[in-house]
Amino acid sequence: MQIPETLRYSEEHEWVLVEDGVATIGITDHAQEELGDIVFVELPAIGAEIAKSATLGVVESVKAVSDVYAPVSGTVTTINEALATKPETMNEDPYGAGWMVKVALADPGDVGALMTAQQYRDFLAREQA
Repeated sequence: MQIPETLRYSEEHEWVLVEDGVATIGITDHAQEELGDIVFVELPAIGAEIAKSATLGVVESVKAVSDVYAPVSGTVTTINEALATKPETMNEDPYGAGWMVKVALADPGDVGALMTAQQYRDFLAREQA
């Protein structure tokens, strides 16, 4: 299982990459493994205001329908439109082409509250114990 060092992670298994005040958000490798084959993704509209911990979108797999929670607050600037026709990209490349949304951060401090890669590894180990 991949856990890139350059990202930050939430307890709900989302990842965040921040560049120039914009957070790219997706689900982790662990999350996509738990979900199984992803068959549908619902994303917010561009311009939508999202609040940290609120529902950001929905991922439907052959096993379950799961909410995705916003790890940061801000305004949606871009959505990954490719997921509408190829939701399985989230399984194939969760940290690359499988990203979900880009958000202009309302509070850059939100990112500091997320886990580092090592903290996320420790979190997963505790969760699976």
